[in-house]
Amino acid sequence: MAHRALDEQSRALFREAVADAVPLSLDRIHHEPPPPPAIPRSKARDERAALDESLSDVDPLHLALEGGDEAVYLKPGMAPKVLKDLRRGRWVVQAHLDLHGLHRDEARQQVALFLAECVAHRQRCVRIVHGKGHGSPGRIPVLKRLVISWLAQRQEVLAYCQARTVDGGAGAVIVLLAG
Repeated sequence: MAHRALDEQSRALFREAVADAVPLSLDRIHHEPPPPPAIPRSKARDERAALDESLSDVDPLHLALEGGDEAVYLKPGMAPKVLKDLRRGRWVVQAHLDLHGLHRDEARQQVALFLAECVAHRQRCVRIVHGKGHGSPGRIPVLKRLVISWLAQRQEVLAYCQARTVDGGAGAVIVLLAG
């Protein structure tokens, strides 16, 4: 009986405490937790595939190495002075990528990611070290031809040239990106 009296006393106290409360309308009550945010997995997969495809191994321009060994490219419509200044080191290299030890597919992906990151950070002049081929079979610089082909296919690449000796010489290219 004391239990019931305490129970009635507790109820009275509760009613007094919530006397000013306004009941919620039933249409506003939602008992299910909200769904977790969507993870755009297929978007990320599609973007990765697009980056890979954007740099093919096919050389559509049949780029010739000027002077037999020096990699040079100037986007059509660009002033020759741009390439001249790039060759003379008048642009400050703001970032670099080293491809030593990477296989063709790894290198292609790294170049695509690197260029996208540089454009996003508004870096105009970058260096890509492809190596001289000393570790390749026959000591032939495999990545050199691939890298210059990939670069010539990119819209954001305005020009590139073989790096000066102090910047890597025949084992690297200096690339000028659109800003």
